[in-house]
Amino acid sequence: MIWSAIAALNETGGSNKTSISKYIESKHGNLPAGHTALLAHHLNRMTDTGELMFLKNNYMKPDPNAPPRRGRGRPPKPKDPLAPPADLAPARPRGRPPKDPNAPPKPVKPKATTAGSGKPRGRPRKMARPTGGITGTPTATSAVPMTTGSGRPRGRPPKVKAAAMTEVSVQN
Repeated sequence: MIWSAIAALNETGGSNKTSISKYIESKHGNLPAGHTALLAHHLNRMTDTGELMFLKNNYMKPDPNAPPRRGRGRPPKPKDPLAPPADLAPARPRGRPPKDPNAPPKPVKPKATTAGSGKPRGRPRKMARPTGGITGTPTATSAVPMTTGSGRPRGRPPKVKAAAMTEVSVQN
């Protein structure tokens, strides 16, 4: 139907999609609802196979004497015909190769000792919280660790309770 529409319209610059569609509707009466989608699909397929030529939004029959149209961009390099390889090893399978069950076990390497200062590497471990009081049990006030040397805990001092404060009388 598309071939007959383009031949019957016989426009010099080719026929566009709407004129082809109108011609087919006038010739073949009642068409399915998806006629325009089907027409677009078949026009694209015929253009891809080379049956039709698409130029300036129009479809036309290709001229058999015209040289083939080259697309945009750089043309591809010509491919050299390769001789079939005579001795090619089969392709390696994917994944890790399986272990050989007959292979002897690897010897265990001894750990190398560091020839440094004898101190362990990295940040030192946290020290345990100091225990306060005579009995050796931790108390509620000793929750903050003491810094070495100063005798005072680090950070902000705890609030003084109101009951601990005594009222000082002013004498005149």
